[in-house]
Amino acid sequence: MRPFQPRTKQYWRIVLLCFVAASTFWLLNALNKSYSTQTSYPIRFVYDQRRLIPVTPLPQEVNINVTGTGWKLLRKTLRLELQPAEIYIRSVPRNNFLLGSALRPALVNALDGLQLNFVVTDTVYFNFDAKVSERIPLRLEPNQTLTDENHVVVGPVRITPDSVTFTGPSSLVDSLPNPFTLRLPEGEELTETSSISVPIDYNYESLINSSVEEAEVAVTVKTLVQQERQLTPELINVPEGVRVSIRPPLAMVRYQVLQDSVPLLNRNLFRVILNYSKLNPQDSTIVPELVQKPIGTRRLLVWPDRFKVVEVER
Repeated sequence: MRPFQPRTKQYWRIVLLCFVAASTFWLLNALNKSYSTQTSYPIRFVYDQRRLIPVTPLPQEVNINVTGTGWKLLRKTLRLELQPAEIYIRSVPRNNFLLGSALRPALVNALDGLQLNFVVTDTVYFNFDAKVSERIPLRLEPNQTLTDENHVVVGPVRITPDSVTFTGPSSLVDSLPNPFTLRLPEGEELTETSSISVPIDYNYESLINSSVEEAEVAVTVKTLVQQERQLTPELINVPEGVRVSIRPPLAMVRYQVLQDSVPLLNRNLFRVILNYSKLNPQDSTIVPELVQKPIGTRRLLVWPDRFKVVEVER
């Protein structure tokens, strides 16, 4: 033997082969022995997807303690031909959980060649609800301002389609507003007749499906023109024998009307009254009242907002 003599490549190759052979024999021998270990195992919920729907994500696996040969444990670790334990849900459960002990039959049936010692996971939580479909009519937000002060929406707003069908958990579908309200994009004031696509936005979109993703809102818009009418206010309920005058003597009525309705407007139908019985004794003023106006006038304003009443000497 010459221990300090340099070794050749052939020598190290033989040493490596011996090491590989020894490791292989050791591994094969170890895999033929039985072991107890803790591992995770997949589970699968089986339910009628036409009648039931999970409201929260379902658990995918549980922790268990098993005994088996090294070969079986290696196959389970590598997830080779792994059959999930099936948990059957027949109807909406009364409780939203299962104890780990209740999972034992399903796990035993799925564990091919392994012995189940006990279930480590204490409780499996889930939340199922009845699956429903409800058709809800659509409407436009009634308080939303659609035009500027010089334009107005004429006639009914048309929405296509006029309703939408929502499908999902009954508790969530029932919480949707009925009718379902649409809003046009903020800051968009219409100045002409328009057709606008409005998305169907709602909460829980990951759990609720809608039959359409957007609706078409058709709005008829017309132009308003501003005009003025000057007239003498009518003084009523003046006590007998009392003579008064008003200042100023004339009232101005400002109003808006549709541009294409101007030729048809009867401007003589305006009537403003001053009710003497409502005289303010502190400053001798009366607030004017517009008691008559032509059809089609909008946003009316009477100026001035108070008239001075002066008693005339006899």
